[in-house]
Parts: sequence; structure tokens; C-alpha cells
Amino acid sequence: MGERAWNRKREDRISLDPGVAEKETVRIVAHFLTAEELHSFEQAVLDVHRLFHGSYPGFRASNTSYHDWVHTLYVVLATARLIHGCMLNGHLFLSRHALLAMLAALFHDTGLIQEESDAKGTGAKHTVGHEERSISVLDSYLSQRGYSAPEIDIGDLFIRCTILNVSPRTLSFSSESLRQLGYIVGSADLLAQMADRLYLEKLLLLYEEFEEAGLPAYESALDLLQKTSHFYENVAKKRLREEFEGIGGNMRPHFRQWHDLDRDCYSEAIEKNILYLKKVHAMCRESFTCFLKHLKRGGISQKILSTASREQ
Repeated sequence: MGERAWNRKREDRISLDPGVAEKETVRIVAHFLTAEELHSFEQAVLDVHRLFHGSYPGFRASNTSYHDWVHTLYVVLATARLIHGCMLNGHLFLSRHALLAMLAALFHDTGLIQEESDAKGTGAKHTVGHEERSISVLDSYLSQRGYSAPEIDIGDLFIRCTILNVSPRTLSFSSESLRQLGYIVGSADLLAQMADRLYLEKLLLLYEEFEEAGLPAYESALDLLQKTSHFYENVAKKRLREEFEGIGGNMRPHFRQWHDLDRDCYSEAIEKNILYLKKVHAMCRESFTCFLKHLKRGGISQKILSTASREQ
């Protein structure tokens, strides 16, 4: 198989069609959940799908372009893959705790969805603190379905592992296996988005969310693109390797057993994304238009260029 064909095949293991991603996730979790737990998970997927698409009581449809239903599905799939890979490497998890990790991944960005009474702007305005809002949504959902208070607390801790400015080591897990599951959820959130085949193009959408939220870290979409390599090397990679103790490396045994691929497809896809971004940065420097012309996947940059042309 040619290198280009191999790369495309590898990427397609990650950037799946939403329906395929959902089915793949169910197939994987069926290996470590009981039949009753699997049913609970599948029902939760249906419920959160309704939540994102505006048919869940009390909420509007999700309207954030980056943190959307597809992003959530990718994180959920990555969580399932990591749990499976860890188990293949000898990690032991209670199936009930694994279910809570899957539910935490499923609900981790629901705090960006506006309540029915909130008609101003988009859910992106809730970027700062959206994890605690997500926890509130998860708590309500779990309590209505008979989960115990200790189980709900565990789900809350798992979501807190996705907060970038919180060290997961400061979170009070009652066992090492629970801590590992929290690290899995936090790692999956980073790995899923940065390994996405459209990650670089989607950064343009992420900036729009940051802008509405009033975050001061980036002056423009160009500034975000220019600083993403630094973010990966000095924030994301450090968090994955040190804060989460490299638990993301357990992707490799999953792909070896599940797809007969002895590779960590996520880390390879991320490195490829960052390498390409560095090449584009070297070519384009301060030209945003140049960046857009080299980021063509998904039609995202073309829409931005078209909008800019109409506004001139």
C-alpha cells in the first residue's frame, strides 16, 4: 500500500463519520460493560444526541461550531479505545466505573449548550467554566436515573480532568483505578480533537468561540494558528505525558488488537497535523490569507475567505 493511501486509512480510523463513530464506540464498550450498562450507555447517547440537536426539554440546540456533536462523539470513541487499550495492558476497572467514564466523556461539553431561556449569543459565551456547567447537566441526568451520590461524584471528577488549568493530580480520587479512568477521559479530550483530520481548519472555528467568550489569549485567528504548535509542545504534550502519566499511549494495544495495526494512530495523526502547521507557518508567516489557502479540508477556510470577500 502506498504511503498516501496508508496515511488516509490511518486518519480514517479517527475522523469517522458520526454514525460510524457511534457504532464503533458501542462495539468497543460492549467488551467491558455488562448488558444492562451497555443499554444505559446507548440510551445516554440517544439522550445527549437529542440535547445537542435541540429536542431535549429545557435546552436549545447546540450552536458552537467547534465543540459540537461530532467533537463529542470523537472524544467518546477515544475514551472507549483508551479504556480497551488499558485493559489489554493489564489495567483493571470495575465495569460500573468504566460506564461512568464513558458518560463523563459524553457529557463533558454539554455546559456549552444554552438553556431554553437563554437566547443571547451562542453557547460559546460559557467557555470559561463550561466544565462545571457540564457537571451540573450530568448530575441532573444521573440523579434522575438512580445513580448514587458517590457515583455522581466520580463522574464529576472525570469531567474535571478535562479542565486545562486544573492539574488532575490535585483531584481526590478514592482509588488508583478511578484516577486512571479520569486520566483516560482527560487524555481522550485532547487526543480526539488534535488528531482530527480537520483539526487545523477547525481552529478557525475555535477562535470564533474564544472571541465570543472574550478570552484574551489570542488576538486573532491568525494568532491562534501561529501559537498552536507552541500549545501542543508546551501544554498539550506535557499534560498528556506528565499530568496524565502517558496513559494515552495505551491507544497502541487497542489498534493492534482491534485493527491489526501496531501503531498509535492518534499520536501519529497529531504529529502529522503539527508538522504540516509548522510548514504552513514557515511559508505564510503573517499572511492569514496564505494560511487559509493551505488549510483546505472540510471547506471551512473557503467559507471564511468567501465571507471576507463579500464584506470588503
